[in-house]
Amino acid sequence: MQTAYRTTSIGKRILDSLPFAITAVLIAVAVVNLAGGWMGSLPPDLSRMMDLVSGFSAVFMGIFIEAAPYLLLGTLASGLVETFVSRDDLTRWIPRNAVGGALVGGVLGLFFPVCECGVVPFVRRMVSKGLPMPAAVALLLAAPVVNPIVIASTLAAFGPGLVVWGRLGFSLLVAVLMGSLFGLAGPNQVLSSVSLPAEMPGPILTSIDAMPAQKPPLKERFKGMLVIAADEFFEMGRFLILGALLAAAMQTVVPQASLLALGQGPLLSVFVMMLLAILLSICSTVDAFIALAFTGAFSTGSILAFLVYGPMVDIKSTLMFLRVFKPRMVIYLVVLPFLMTALIGFLVNIL
Repeated sequence: MQTAYRTTSIGKRILDSLPFAITAVLIAVAVVNLAGGWMGSLPPDLSRMMDLVSGFSAVFMGIFIEAAPYLLLGTLASGLVETFVSRDDLTRWIPRNAVGGALVGGVLGLFFPVCECGVVPFVRRMVSKGLPMPAAVALLLAAPVVNPIVIASTLAAFGPGLVVWGRLGFSLLVAVLMGSLFGLAGPNQVLSSVSLPAEMPGPILTSIDAMPAQKPPLKERFKGMLVIAADEFFEMGRFLILGALLAAAMQTVVPQASLLALGQGPLLSVFVMMLLAILLSICSTVDAFIALAFTGAFSTGSILAFLVYGPMVDIKSTLMFLRVFKPRMVIYLVVLPFLMTALIGFLVNIL
């Protein structure tokens, strides 16, 4: 029995470390290609294959390096919430009715500025602390846009006007509608079995709810926050890596010129830009500058759809959703905002 347990444990460790090993290999490929004056001596077929792998690794590293700091920020916020915010605090701050809770959840990103990568572990920790489901779903979808960093970057790219205020307003509208809808279901119908992480073992009291009336020194609580942040970073980092790998594969295989050639008409252009947002999987803190490059060829409605839907759902965040919600609920989180955003973009185009 002990041997079987050890075998399972070793196998799990290998699977857990595999995404990080792939990342190390891709970094090595990128470095070799940068250094590669010897590439010209390779056979043509092998040289083309190396160019393809190098391009893939470059796209992957671009997505991963862009997203990893914000995942770290989200896990630090997660540890901060677990260590310093009690269930009683959440009960006082968040309305219990669905619409009110969703509205409050939708604007929490102004106080916890995390992008679509960092918001997933943060919301999972908030749910484990008792955050009502409407507020949790609205926070998950709205925070990547309704936060000061993204507001500032969008203003820098487009200036004050329809794109900026439309992005904020429509993102909040979709998030509140989704939060209110999810409030109709109970947590057991929505949440995955792994969405409520167990308390970290060890001498450090990591959760404020488990702390005695005489709270430990601030230094010990800060250590507990870092323990939780590190644990969640490596857990969610696996899914970030897998998502970035898929996004890089899509960008490498699917010709973007062919995709953009389909972007004609008030509705088709909206669909193309939303699919492009999924394909590119760009962090919401910089996606406004990418959207700016398409303003000459695409309508305002399609640009808004890109900026509203992309931060809510992309390849890497969809994989991370599975650590919080049941698969059927993840489908709802992907499809319903897609349809709502498509309708908004179409209406903006024709009106």
